[in-house]
Amino acid sequence: MDRRPWHKSSYSGGQGGECVEVAEGLRTAVRDTQHRHLGRLEFPVSEWEGFLRSLKQQKL
Repeated sequence: MDRRPWHKSSYSGGQGGECVEVAEGLRTAVRDTQHRHLGRLEFPVSEWEGFLRSLKQQKL
């Protein structure tokens, strides 16, 4: 599967705690940094882009 390396969310702080990692490619994968062994969620690019657009509209 074509996917870039995992990177932490820009909203994740450096103190640990709640952290999300994302790997973007043909499908976008999302996982919990502290529980990587539990797997990941994957989304088609169009759904991921729609999700990001809705967040930007809410200005979170």
